[in-house]
Amino acid sequence: MSRMAATRDGYGDALLELSSNPKVVVLEADLGKSTKSLHFRKAHPERTISCGIGEQNMLLVGAGLASNGYIPFASTFAIFTERAFEQMRNGVARPNLAVHLCGSHGGTHTGTDGSSAQSIEDLAIYRTLPNVVVMHPCDDVSTKALTMQLPKLSSPSYMRTARNKTPVLYDGKETQITIGKGVTLAEGNDVAIIACGVLVHESLTAAEQLRGEGINATVVDMHTIKPLDTELIDKLAMQCGAIVTAEDHSIIGGLGGAVSEHVVSSNPVPVEKIGVHDRFGESADAEEMLEMMGLKSHHICDAVRRVIARKA
Repeated sequence: MSRMAATRDGYGDALLELSSNPKVVVLEADLGKSTKSLHFRKAHPERTISCGIGEQNMLLVGAGLASNGYIPFASTFAIFTERAFEQMRNGVARPNLAVHLCGSHGGTHTGTDGSSAQSIEDLAIYRTLPNVVVMHPCDDVSTKALTMQLPKLSSPSYMRTARNKTPVLYDGKETQITIGKGVTLAEGNDVAIIACGVLVHESLTAAEQLRGEGINATVVDMHTIKPLDTELIDKLAMQCGAIVTAEDHSIIGGLGGAVSEHVVSSNPVPVEKIGVHDRFGESADAEEMLEMMGLKSHHICDAVRRVIARKA
């Protein structure tokens, strides 16, 4: 059994490690304990700014700091980052200021907090903004690796992290993780399963099940939704001739939308999307939510069978 950890812990660990850079500043909106930025705050209170329950203000404070040469990391729940969308658009993305926003507790996997707290649209809305890099890593190791790369990024970013523990896939393999490059975790020529976040592990489980049926799947961790690794997607479209996308996010505008938009304009192949189907979540535990929303490995297997049947 692999180690279990929450992606938000990888974010907190990275901030603490980045604290050796005196330009790194952390902004909080009363949720440092939940987002895990509290570790940085305890070590460097002089470089931590509490903005209270004022997400719009937090983003603009970040913009001011970035315009003066600092490297601000701001975090809150994914759903509350959406309150500051206008500030992210006009105050951060439009002037292309390198403010790094992290939305914790994203997706229906958040579970018992209920539908009001389950952001199923965050990746889509930030993906629409010019200049913004959008990421959704699958484990604490990849989250830390991606966060550690952000100070060298000359543009803003949005990263979604998760509340609950999931299997760690990258122990000892941090060097594989680069912003903008998908990671191939399993190889096969019959279908490509492109996933992000908590559904990467579900996709690997699905690939194992499918192997028993004689279906060999490539599984890709597409941790960066923007810029999308279109070179890898083109290669997979040619190699496999069929694609399934898998995400704990609306099928509208997220990873599935991004992959479909590219595929239809380059090398059209059948695509099936596993994700939340234009509805809100409910209050249930994490595994119950994945089952209810059709996001488990057996749902991915069904999508693979459907997409293979659609091959030319």
